[in-house]
Amino acid sequence: MPSKKNANNPLPPDSFASKLQSDFKEFTFRTGTKFAFRFPKTITLGPEEPFYELLALHELSHALLKHKGFKTDVERLKMENQAWDKAKELAKNYNIEVDEDFIQDQLDTYRDWLHQKSRCPSCGLTRFQDSDGVYHCPRCENFT
Repeated sequence: MPSKKNANNPLPPDSFASKLQSDFKEFTFRTGTKFAFRFPKTITLGPEEPFYELLALHELSHALLKHKGFKTDVERLKMENQAWDKAKELAKNYNIEVDEDFIQDQLDTYRDWLHQKSRCPSCGLTRFQDSDGVYHCPRCENFT
């Protein structure tokens, strides 16, 4: 019988997700529509798809690394890289083949997002982000 915490989203018995729940009791694993980690202890596993196990390990890695939030977009990209590196380590324990092309494709979505977000809407130049997360354009803003 599923625990009360997982009553709405029970894990399939004898599944990879159930194995992770057994191995990492400090976290709550649930099923959902997409893979996600919610600080501090909830890992949502999306639907079965190619690379399901690798995606699950990636979200577990965010939890193990205690990723909570970020101030800048570059920090977010750094956390994604860290989580994929940790997922590759964990994959060895579960005999999961790591597909580096898949991981790079996943990281590309963040790189592309960062590139698009950093473009100045007025002139198209790449802006820089300060430590508070505010973007500035060196062409459109006056610096003294």
